[in-house]
Amino acid sequence: MFGHHAVRAALANPDRTCRQLLLTPEAAKDWMEAGLTPTIVDRTEIDRHVPAGAVHQGVALLADPLPELALEDVLFSAAPDALFVLLDQVTDPHNVGAILRSCAVFGVTALIMPDRNAATATGTLAKTASGALEAVPVVRVVNLSRTIRQLQEADVWVIGLEGIAEKPLEAVLRPGRIALVLGAEGPGLRRLTGETCDTLGHLPTAGEFASLNVSNAAAVALYATRRVLAGGAA
Repeated sequence: MFGHHAVRAALANPDRTCRQLLLTPEAAKDWMEAGLTPTIVDRTEIDRHVPAGAVHQGVALLADPLPELALEDVLFSAAPDALFVLLDQVTDPHNVGAILRSCAVFGVTALIMPDRNAATATGTLAKTASGALEAVPVVRVVNLSRTIRQLQEADVWVIGLEGIAEKPLEAVLRPGRIALVLGAEGPGLRRLTGETCDTLGHLPTAGEFASLNVSNAAAVALYATRRVLAGGAA
């Protein structure tokens, strides 16, 4: 893991096992966090441990993955107004990291993704999430359609975001537990995923740009959902 926000959040997370903290001399001057005693290294040493071109800010952390969560771990303790986000084959770690950050901002109960054909929790994802990887539970599932049915059985209203949907998102929201399902850029939701959702909704757009990057779409959808459910104008 690398970058100030991601590393500080990981060190502060009691569920994260941290092994070694690397700091450049410049970064060490302003490092005040308690915990691991840092190892002071040259910037090129950190460069060796992170992806090429990564903006690590002179900070890197060797840490174990977070403990795996099951759907039941987050579902049955979820509040009556819980909000979930499901990703259908979104593989870009930058997109998933940005979505996680929006999930943290809008109080999402959990982010749910397939354990295959989806971004993994790399340092790049953690850096983009800017600490949100430590704040938002991430659940990996074998079958997304089966998971949607499990959510429905727990009184979660599942809405698939689809550009060709007949109704806008605001028109298909209802009080109670909500899950928003977003697909990969280009192909969107897979057919079975869309068919398993309770309903589909689109984000109204104007002009020749008819679609948004999936991370931007997630932020807009979460904002609209929170506004409508709180009784505000979308």
